[in-house]
Amino acid sequence: MKTVLSGLLLAFTAGLATAADSQPPNIVLILSDDQSYTDYSFMGHPAIETPNLDQLASESVVFRRGYVPTALCRPALMTLVTGLYSHQNKTTGNDPAQTAANAKYAKDQNTPIKELLISHIDETGALPQWLAKHGYVSHQSGKWWEGSCQRGGFTDGMTAGFPNPGGRHGDAGLKIGRNGMQPVLNFIDQSVADKKPFFVWYAPFMPHTPHTPPDRILKKYIAKGVQERIAKYYAMCEWFDETCGTLVKHIDESGVGNNTLIVYVTDNGWVQTEAGSYAPRSKRSPYEGGTRTPIMFRWPGTIAPADRPELCSSIDIVPTMLAAAGADAPHDFPGLDLLPQLKTGQRIDRDTLFGESFAHDIADINKPQASLLYRWVIRGNHKLLLTYDGAPGKMKYPPADGAPKLFNLKTDPAEKENLASQEPALVQELGELLENWYVPTGRKAGKFAKADPVPKRNPRRKQK
Repeated sequence: MKTVLSGLLLAFTAGLATAADSQPPNIVLILSDDQSYTDYSFMGHPAIETPNLDQLASESVVFRRGYVPTALCRPALMTLVTGLYSHQNKTTGNDPAQTAANAKYAKDQNTPIKELLISHIDETGALPQWLAKHGYVSHQSGKWWEGSCQRGGFTDGMTAGFPNPGGRHGDAGLKIGRNGMQPVLNFIDQSVADKKPFFVWYAPFMPHTPHTPPDRILKKYIAKGVQERIAKYYAMCEWFDETCGTLVKHIDESGVGNNTLIVYVTDNGWVQTEAGSYAPRSKRSPYEGGTRTPIMFRWPGTIAPADRPELCSSIDIVPTMLAAAGADAPHDFPGLDLLPQLKTGQRIDRDTLFGESFAHDIADINKPQASLLYRWVIRGNHKLLLTYDGAPGKMKYPPADGAPKLFNLKTDPAEKENLASQEPALVQELGELLENWYVPTGRKAGKFAKADPVPKRNPRRKQK
């Protein structure tokens, strides 16, 4: 009898294990806000201490040459939730500009222009909506621009959004991290208790200004002789790191660490100046200080930790997450599903990335080209910037001229030497890649187009 009962117990236990193993992985997106790709211990910063993100990196596949296609808060986040470039989802800047075009849209539809801008997410759809179809619950905290968190498909969250007070970019959600982690931790606990796969959007307003770190951290950097404004930024990076440690530790202690994919990225770069602002070639710029970020994927037991040399883009994150969830994609994406390569260690079949920069304020919410300032392409170690005449808004750092700019990122990571005049054939070749990526709506193909260009307005890039 004991043998029979033991056999039944073993079978029951095995069934539970199989059921647990069959549950889709939880997915957690950790999104830093305004932090340079250099500003981590594991990325080689000589002063900033990030022990928790260092630990995450040691357990992850790390792409040190990661990029965001558009180096500004709202467009970067829209790419991360829609899987589309800014020129595709039409959210190219943080706010609509006060232009005749936008005023006409608002008048014709008798709707505030801010609401019309938010409505772009209704047209594109969003990651939490697609995950919900496969049984996921989801939580939003931190930065969120597109109305309420429910409008993006989150089942739970902190942001009430426009038109509520403070609804521009997160309202109550901006308290996460700075004022504790409990809303996110409680959501994880409830999801685990309910045995539901969960998606967490953790996008704290950190290390973003205001730089108000705890004195216990700030004093450490002041003691190192760091100028006060820079010390405050350094301390913010460490404070953000502490919150990431709290989140990852809670996931592991909840017993779901091995069935949770954690993805790390930042929205755009930031180079702190002693004057208190950010340097020109950082946030909002197409230079490395603006667009580059480490990108990490952690999934214990499924993805072996590795330091990968290939290029990676935040445009790849949505299709990769959907693949991990076993969820059907609503359409093809311009980014790549990296999951097969993350699992096997095989090389990613791509050596080229694209990006674009726009004015801070959106000149025409339905015509991305109206605010276009730059398009860029990286192939291998070479990077080409092309400039455009995107106009209105807070153009604090407009293009100095319209000349192409070519850099060798391996020998000149600070992008100080323009090689365009020395390498005209390479400029032509990379320029053709940009023209064949897409030709901005309303513009004729530029001088870099081939004889018979075939513009790809919504490219669908897949690996072989």
